[in-house]
Amino acid sequence: MRPDAKIEARIEAARCRTLEWLDTMQVPGLPRGVGRISAIHDPAAWPGVLLPGTYNAVLCRGLIGGLDGFSATERAALADWLEAHRLPDGRFRIRGMRDEAVFKKPDPVETWRYIDFHVTNYALGAVEVLDVSRVPMLDFARPFLDVVHLEAWLARRDMRDPWQEGNNIVNLGSFLHLIATFGGMAERRAADDAFAALFDWHDRTQEPATGFWGVGQFSDPLRRLHAFAGAMHNHHLWFLRGRPLPAQDRAIDYVLTLPSRIDSACIDVDAVDLLVHGHRLTDHRRADIEAWLAAILPALLDWQEVDGGFCDVRDGVRRQDGWVRGYAEPQGLSNSFATWFRWIAIAMIADLFWPGRWPWRFRAMPGIGYRMGGW
Repeated sequence: MRPDAKIEARIEAARCRTLEWLDTMQVPGLPRGVGRISAIHDPAAWPGVLLPGTYNAVLCRGLIGGLDGFSATERAALADWLEAHRLPDGRFRIRGMRDEAVFKKPDPVETWRYIDFHVTNYALGAVEVLDVSRVPMLDFARPFLDVVHLEAWLARRDMRDPWQEGNNIVNLGSFLHLIATFGGMAERRAADDAFAALFDWHDRTQEPATGFWGVGQFSDPLRRLHAFAGAMHNHHLWFLRGRPLPAQDRAIDYVLTLPSRIDSACIDVDAVDLLVHGHRLTDHRRADIEAWLAAILPALLDWQEVDGGFCDVRDGVRRQDGWVRGYAEPQGLSNSFATWFRWIAIAMIADLFWPGRWPWRFRAMPGIGYRMGGW
């Protein structure tokens, strides 16, 4: 079931409007592409938020064709600006974050690891989009090449929160992939051993009835929803390494029970990602997948704000993940995070129905925005 032909024109119009909105986020006096995260973001008061504001925007521009007009000099200056946020061991960190203002777990080491992994994966993704030849600094991730160290870390994953742990695992997988890509023979072999340990842990802990990870999936619908959202990240490791994904049909079955309407930017892109990869890799319920995706596509386009950006949800407060007492702004505003996430979902669906119509450039690194086969 293909969407209405008018949708194709709507996608192109929406793409152009988003590119115009991204231009309005530019911060004067800084390299082209450095932008606020939303129209109400005050860079003077919250300069650190320029990092996520910028890497989300760069990844969005890269996906929908908005970097084509950047010169080589502008790309280099923007990549340099991003890399100026690196710590000595290669982690990227948002300036202004402090111990007393962050939380993901009671253990502060785990809290900072989650935040640093997350910010670093997407900052590195933006640098890669700007200059694929730049060699990343990954000293912080090299201890995980030791399988004993990795297995000890995996044993501490709290699968009562599979969504959070799915982010931890896919971010680590992205770093291991980069080490294998840019390292020598010894590091490639060590990365292969680390991936083998990752797959072994997943094989032992996956719930085969759902294809997800996480405890209590059958005790509460919210727990299963979070297990699905976390698992979509884990699935990227299988796609990256070209391995058959166990119970992929069960995962597809679950997502097809969800209503094809707007939820949050995260849940919507997770559902689309899982179904698009399922459609590509299996013959399971392809007609149902196409119908679900065809139904949500116009809803995603309807979600675009008048200014050309997209918001996450309409109500509440939006914060940077883990920065619980840091920057906050009202939900319902166009922001670069939600705009990028919404465009990943739109682009994945559009490429399924109109392959080759747009030169979408999906992330080559696992994590949100990754699609098997990359660009």
